[in-house]
Amino acid sequence: MTDEIRPPLEETQEVADAVEDDVAVDAFITGGGTDRDTPEFLQPGEEPHVRTGADQQWDPEDLAVAEGRDPTPANIERAREELERDGAAAIERTVP
Repeated sequence: MTDEIRPPLEETQEVADAVEDDVAVDAFITGGGTDRDTPEFLQPGEEPHVRTGADQQWDPEDLAVAEGRDPTPANIERAREELERDGAAAIERTVP
C-alpha cells in the first residue's frame, strides 16, 4: 500500500470550484446548528445571555467544597458567613 500525500482540503480543485460557483463543499458540510466551529452570532446591540455560577442557589457546604476545602463544620460555617456577607460575589469569586 502506498501512502498518497494529499494537499489540504482548502487547496483542492473542489474547493476552488465551490468558491468560484458559491456552492457547498461536501467535506465542509456539517449537521448544522451552533457548536465550537459554527458559533451563533448576535445582532448589533443584542446582549448575550451569560450564565454564571451564582445563577443557582448555593449551600455553604457547596461553597466550601468549590473552594477546595473539606466540608468540615468550621469550613461550612466560614462559607455560610461569607455567603451572608458577600452574597453572589462569594460564589462569583470561586465559580465565575
